[in-house]
Amino acid sequence: MRLLAGDIGGTKVLLQLAEFEHGKFRVLAEQRFASAAYGGLAPMVHEFLSGANTAAAPDAACFGIAGPVETTASGQRARTTNLSWVIETDRLKTDLAMSRVRLINDFQAIGYAIDGLGPSELVTLQEGERVADAPGAVVGAGTGLGQALLVWDGDHHEAMPTEGGHVDFAPTDELQVELLRSLAGRYERVSYERILSGAGLMSIYSFFRSRAGANEKAGGECDTPAAVSAAALAGSDAAAVSALRLFVFIYGAHAGNVALSYLARGGVYIAGGIATKILPVLKEGTFMSAFADKGRMRTLMERFPVRVVINEKAGLLGAALAASRLI
Repeated sequence: MRLLAGDIGGTKVLLQLAEFEHGKFRVLAEQRFASAAYGGLAPMVHEFLSGANTAAAPDAACFGIAGPVETTASGQRARTTNLSWVIETDRLKTDLAMSRVRLINDFQAIGYAIDGLGPSELVTLQEGERVADAPGAVVGAGTGLGQALLVWDGDHHEAMPTEGGHVDFAPTDELQVELLRSLAGRYERVSYERILSGAGLMSIYSFFRSRAGANEKAGGECDTPAAVSAAALAGSDAAAVSALRLFVFIYGAHAGNVALSYLARGGVYIAGGIATKILPVLKEGTFMSAFADKGRMRTLMERFPVRVVINEKAGLLGAALAASRLI
């Protein structure tokens, strides 16, 4: 079968055309597009398929979208978080002359990808004791904080979207209470996403600079999340080192909360754009120490498998797998 998969973000869109036979994909074409250069998804897909120079139309399509997906009377509808696009399956089916089209949340797409990832695409933080048919969880910090629940349906893990990244931040020590007070002065409500995201890392960095008496308005060595991470890994900026250490600690604690909430004995998977960039720090032990620090539940926490997804196209793979199940 021939499948069209898409990873739809506010900045970029990645489209892929692939053949899926005997449980394996063969990529026929793949292209990256600048989201803002198009008024919608359909014109982009037409351009992509035209450039792919293929006579046969896709049998099914699935698009992972950075934004909530809702069910309507006629199909599905999604509004992209950082674009003005409104994507509807009934209109896409007409525009693309396809009968099988599905929309899924971007982290739901990563959830679907988990069953298709090989050992080389995962880095183990804790081996644990995996129960194959138990629930699993995906947690990932990037532009925002995404989460998905994985539920075994007898053949594969079905990925369920959640908005768990927006739950209330719960500090666990005095330093985190101080951080919460700092953020509460800027936001009406402080969720985990306000901390576990690119913008959140910058907020923690500013917090430590202010704590040290630095003039954050004057700028400094770090003015982007990537710069904070790089300076922390190099040890060249004390505030960056402290910021990344606290970020990783809170990240681990939240991942542990998710594992407990879902009883994710099928595995906890850390995804998102930040994890691969700070992998050396994730492997140092702070993340797993915070993950396991759940009082009487520590023994249970040590049984959850925890792995980092290092395949940067996992969302595209998940969308393709979801498309294959439409036929």
